[in-house]
Amino acid sequence: MLKLNPLVPELIVSDLTRSLAFYCDILGFKVEYERPEDHFAFLSFGGSQLMLEQDWHSESPWRVGPLEPPYGRGINLSIECPNASALVSALEAAGYPLRNPVEEHWYRSGELLFGQRNFLLLDPDGYLLRFAEAIGSKPC
Repeated sequence: MLKLNPLVPELIVSDLTRSLAFYCDILGFKVEYERPEDHFAFLSFGGSQLMLEQDWHSESPWRVGPLEPPYGRGINLSIECPNASALVSALEAAGYPLRNPVEEHWYRSGELLFGQRNFLLLDPDGYLLRFAEAIGSKPC
């Protein structure tokens, strides 16, 4: 049985079929379960989880205002990945441009620096995704 994370973002998308092709076929997410009658899918990628639901294009309790592209204004989703370069290769092969190329960053937490190799891209509806590969830690 699938264990849900304590926090699972649910994204309203304009076309579930297009979003599933992007998330599953290109990025490698797995469909854990679907409700086709609701245009809904629950996805996982490593330890990350995400729900996608196609917009109702009418009154919806899940939408608090009109959706205008890009949908993801003001939020980015950070997703751990085992190999940032391999994901970038898959995106390039599929013709998806990156918003920011792969870069190495070190972030301080207390007396340690934690390294990540990460990149940014927009999904088909404009949600900002940040894939991050852990590359170790070191003292400040």
